[in-house]
Amino acid sequence: MTLVVIGPVTKDMIVIGDEESFKVGGATFFQSFVFEEFFNDYLAIVNCSDESLVGDFPDTDKVRVIKKDTTHFFINHYPDRDDLDKRRQLSNFADIPICPNDLEKVLPEAIDAFVINPLNRFDFPAHTIEYLKSFDVPIFMSIQGFLRLPDVKANENYTIKLDNFDELTGILSGVTAIFLDEAEESIIGMGYDVDEMVITNGSHGSRIVADEEIRISPVKCDNVVDTTGCGDTYMAAYISQKLLLKSPQRAGNFASMIASKKIEKFGPYSPSH
Repeated sequence: MTLVVIGPVTKDMIVIGDEESFKVGGATFFQSFVFEEFFNDYLAIVNCSDESLVGDFPDTDKVRVIKKDTTHFFINHYPDRDDLDKRRQLSNFADIPICPNDLEKVLPEAIDAFVINPLNRFDFPAHTIEYLKSFDVPIFMSIQGFLRLPDVKANENYTIKLDNFDELTGILSGVTAIFLDEAEESIIGMGYDVDEMVITNGSHGSRIVADEEIRISPVKCDNVVDTTGCGDTYMAAYISQKLLLKSPQRAGNFASMIASKKIEKFGPYSPSH
């Protein structure tokens, strides 16, 4: 079963309190470490200008690059070291869309499911989403990027704000599962034509809304070190188990456990966590 994971790789600055560090990021990057461990038959497709970033992926043979003229840059600022649920993000809002003609050059012949990870509204134009839907396979989608806009009222040019937009209903129509957090759910609401909404709430756990609502308890973590990429890790862990086991309850419990292990150390998930 071949899983195709698509979305930007990024250059990230992580600020925790007054300590800074730099590393590779992006949802597709964090998810690749989970899929490498629990769902080995995957291909990651990323859009960027700096191909050296691919060297940090767990298996570079499973990465394809759509070459663009710039790369996404993010600052993840956690002002309170003792409360890593609180985060402020900034971005360069790179306009480097992934288009059908880009994907035609890199997609494998066999595709059993897609994972779509936009980091801003430019990454996946509506016609690209329709192209991916034409493959008639399950689509798992993070929606945070579609909601991101530059906050022109802020002092910094690239501060991120979140807002809904009219085209979102069409983009989500027919998608297998969408992944978002409680703040994003409060912006877009419910009632979309999707099989599942998987809604995370940091250290308070998560819930899965389908025919019924399933509550997933958080797995206690006594040593919170790095929450960057935690939601992406949860999403990949959930998908890896949902495709194999078909049970949202079991997939959610597994995802909660893996996300908890990820935040105990810096960087993406690894078996040593």
